[in-house]
Amino acid sequence: MIGTVFKTFGRKYMDVTLRSGPDYSVRIIERPGLWMEPDALAALCADLRQVAGRTLDAGSLTYGVFSGDQARMGAVIITLVSRRDGTPVAFNALAVMQLETEPRATEVLHLGLVMVDPDERSRNLSWVLYGLTCFLIFFRRQFRPVWVSNVTQVPAVVGMVSQMFSSVWPSPDGGRRTLNHRLLARQIMATHRDVFGVGDEAGFDEDRFVITDAYTGGSDDLKKTWEAAPKHREARYNKFCKEQLDYTRGDDLLQLGQMDVAAMRGYLAREVPKSAVLALILTGALVALRRIILPAVHWFDARQSWSILRPYRGGKP
Repeated sequence: MIGTVFKTFGRKYMDVTLRSGPDYSVRIIERPGLWMEPDALAALCADLRQVAGRTLDAGSLTYGVFSGDQARMGAVIITLVSRRDGTPVAFNALAVMQLETEPRATEVLHLGLVMVDPDERSRNLSWVLYGLTCFLIFFRRQFRPVWVSNVTQVPAVVGMVSQMFSSVWPSPDGGRRTLNHRLLARQIMATHRDVFGVGDEAGFDEDRFVITDAYTGGSDDLKKTWEAAPKHREARYNKFCKEQLDYTRGDDLLQLGQMDVAAMRGYLAREVPKSAVLALILTGALVALRRIILPAVHWFDARQSWSILRPYRGGKP
């Protein structure tokens, strides 16, 4: 684990591998379309399609990481879970969305497409697929809050996101829709529908954050009936989705929340297995090393140049 983290120091983007219990390894690959060799990128896409083939009963997806477009792969962060023999069993394709907001642009991490091999769905992989990458990016951003978005009609996912992140709206857990929620949602629906496979003809209820007739832009094979949608163990999330969404038409919720200190504390306490907490914190610290510790070391070393700074030469520049 430590070796793979140190390999990323010379790179601009993350490529981290760590263990998840005795049976699985997790690889997090940031924006592979921008730096990965074509053969390696093709192999990665093949792994994603293999998981999808095990997950979907029929049909195929035509958007996002399944489009085979290198530009698409340059705007995603892939979390790939494999067995010890290298067989891929689950992934999350988390999209990086740059929203034009004032006074500065806002980066939003879209939780994206999550698929798990049906034979592996009882193996407690949700903490890896939904929170791990956001946690590491939160570390790397020096504990500045990270906005996350989620588009789903699955009650189990609605509940998971509501419990894992802070300031989530909409959610049956309360909270409120702030101006930031509204402005970010408008930007996402105006410029990033293709990220989650929603066509231009789909509507958006800005009061409830419900996308109506959402399965028309390449994600058709993900549409579920109410009976088929996986339910949450807590009934309030199931009731909330059934009341808010028309499953016959094909509606989705657009959820927005944040990974912040409170969410990080809850994630470590509730979601991460106790046996993995120490390794996860160490991984986060190593990922953050390049952004937090190394600049400080460089700053206090007057003998070396760093960017526009020049070494001190006995009073002469």
